[in-house]
Amino acid sequence: MESVRKANTRLRNYPILLTRCSEKASLYAACVSRDINVQQKICETEFKEFLDCIRKTAKELKTKL
Repeated sequence: MESVRKANTRLRNYPILLTRCSEKASLYAACVSRDINVQQKICETEFKEFLDCIRKTAKELKTKL
């Protein structure tokens, strides 16, 4: 049950991670919603920036993703 508790703790941190990276998330969402025919890797730079922000914030909070 320890693993379940740890997983629940990580999931509770996701809103914090998303809040701290809201600007990058908005840029990525705008890129994806720009065109109705989204193609693979069309918003790769925005996604990488968003993912880097999430990883950096998780590291600052000393939590896993």
